[in-house]
Amino acid sequence: MAILTQDDVYNKMVNEKRPVCPHCGQEMVIWECPPVSFSDGSGWGTPFLYVCFNDDCPPYLEGWNHIMEHYANVASYRCICDPMSGKMDSMPVFSRDGGKGYIIDEEVKAREEARKAAEKRGLGKIEVYHEAGDADAILRVLLAEKTLPKVRLKAAEIIGEVGGLDVIEPIRNHAFEDDQVKERVEASIEMIHKRNYTKECPFCAEIIKARAVVCKHCGKDLPEAKSA
Repeated sequence: MAILTQDDVYNKMVNEKRPVCPHCGQEMVIWECPPVSFSDGSGWGTPFLYVCFNDDCPPYLEGWNHIMEHYANVASYRCICDPMSGKMDSMPVFSRDGGKGYIIDEEVKAREEARKAAEKRGLGKIEVYHEAGDADAILRVLLAEKTLPKVRLKAAEIIGEVGGLDVIEPIRNHAFEDDQVKERVEASIEMIHKRNYTKECPFCAEIIKARAVVCKHCGKDLPEAKSA
């Protein structure tokens, strides 16, 4: 049997139809195996793999909780396919960008570069809004459906520095999916309340003075204030 070189494997992959991920149906991309051991320590066994980098792929979405619950590590899984045998497997990734540096599929690389450029522009705009104290602009970025993750995270962090009480209600009514964003939003809301000497009624959720012992909106006694 002839021994296939790295070029042989690559040429085979670029000239054949790409496999699709069995979990999400998205076409997989060509990925260069990094020079580290994998699985049983014997290496990858191939210079290239097909990998699914769809962030909505079920094993990737569910893997974060599974690995944290069973191994107490921040990691997830990406579906992989051996280009020679067609065997599907999975590999661990330890961040949302994990492994993306080894993608050699030109179309995917171009999309990733475009995403990074858009992210850089978005972060630049956030800094401008921050310096100008433009809470409305920051709020729009924070709540916009297509805001990139890192940009949203930054907006969640600085809205507490420039936002007034009027930003709390729209933030509370928005369903944030990212746990980091949720944490930063909560911290920002607390910052706004501290700056304005206010709090939210635990019964009706209306904003009231921090020293209030009775809510002026629903008339309920405030247990925290009574026990203070």
